[in-house]
Amino acid sequence: MSVFARAAIALLLTAGLPWTARAEPVLMISIDGLRPGDVIEAEQRGISVPNMRRVMLAGSYASGVRGSLPTLTRPSHLTLITGVAPARHGITDNEGFDPTGLNTMGWYWYADDIKVPTLWDLVHAAGGTTASISWPASVGSPNITYNFPDYPRDHDRSDPKLLRRLGGTSKAEAVDRAVGFDVGGRVGASPCSDMAKAGFAAAIYALGKPRFFTIHLGELDHVQHVHGPGSDEARAALHAVDAAVGTIVDAARRVEPDLVVVIVSDHGFAPTHHSVNLLRAFAQAGLLTLDPASHRIVTWRAAPWGGASVPIMLADPRDKALKARTRALLDKLAADPANHIRRVIDAAGIARMGGSPQASFWVDFQSGYLAGGDPAGPMVQPTGTGGSHGYFPDQPEMNSAFFASGPGVPQRGDIGLIDQRDIAPTVAGLLRIAMPDADGHAAF
Repeated sequence: MSVFARAAIALLLTAGLPWTARAEPVLMISIDGLRPGDVIEAEQRGISVPNMRRVMLAGSYASGVRGSLPTLTRPSHLTLITGVAPARHGITDNEGFDPTGLNTMGWYWYADDIKVPTLWDLVHAAGGTTASISWPASVGSPNITYNFPDYPRDHDRSDPKLLRRLGGTSKAEAVDRAVGFDVGGRVGASPCSDMAKAGFAAAIYALGKPRFFTIHLGELDHVQHVHGPGSDEARAALHAVDAAVGTIVDAARRVEPDLVVVIVSDHGFAPTHHSVNLLRAFAQAGLLTLDPASHRIVTWRAAPWGGASVPIMLADPRDKALKARTRALLDKLAADPANHIRRVIDAAGIARMGGSPQASFWVDFQSGYLAGGDPAGPMVQPTGTGGSHGYFPDQPEMNSAFFASGPGVPQRGDIGLIDQRDIAPTVAGLLRIAMPDADGHAAF
């Protein structure tokens, strides 16, 4: 059954719901890399985020959100709007497995890679207007009325004409006229674009009054990768992103006074200081070969793929001898405390955690360590000050955020630790639409 057939079934189920109370519009703001404690304990940490605090104090919030495997931007964002783990929704990493580096920027950009209905699909099927700015894997979605997708030509700028076509909508020109410049040129993966996105959001609310609006703000993630969470730079970035949140919410509420605001994040963050060169170990074991000059993989039978936690891919997962050989190498590496490997799981463990079915094993490093890309260097080497995510979701530092307020949101304050799969059905309940494919459950 296709994604859109399932969305139609969900619409039929929705038709049976009591519609005596009108569903209010929902604005869902994702702040990439936001740690829940940076809002919940903002005063103690010396962080100024009054707009996010206002949302938190007016409704309900989670002390933490247990994430997906892996705790990366794209898989997590799709869990946020589908209510299922990456193995089910299909966006299992930030980019597709490409050990020899042939597919430059081969990331998961496209909505047609999503295997289950999204909140966009369900709202659209119910006749509602939808909008999205920079949400991962939104390129070409037929069910986002105003779509400015996440698709950079590189990491610094975007092609406005290309973005309009990839958005699958003719609405971009109207937004351009409202804000006075090319929207597409300002919504790429730039660390300086969050406030610009807030301006676009204001224009979209004035033009289209969307029933469901998703917006992804990425500046904080960029800063924390470079300087680490808790740094002075991260605190400044939090202040800036809070200002963008205030601009978006104020503009939306001028048009929709009864707006429901949901603030989420995709993952937490941990400081990092060392890398571990798994590539070197796999090369020395004869499981892959490297070009002596570029150190890129030339041939492989088994290869690591990732950073803070690492899926291990086999060229032939059915080859029992290859699997045993790879397992023996991983056991040897994990037995050496110098490698700072926290845990290794096999395909059955991966399936239980909802990770990619392509992976035969998965390595999780201790917090502060991540996979390195310098196979010619020492096995373990310092990386300098920075931060990362991607660790197994049971590492508390990976917990993400959830804050909600507005009509239909109970004023319960702290509702404790929830699962990331619970957020989409919670939002669906606020929108009064059915979400039968979700694995999670409404948090209130």
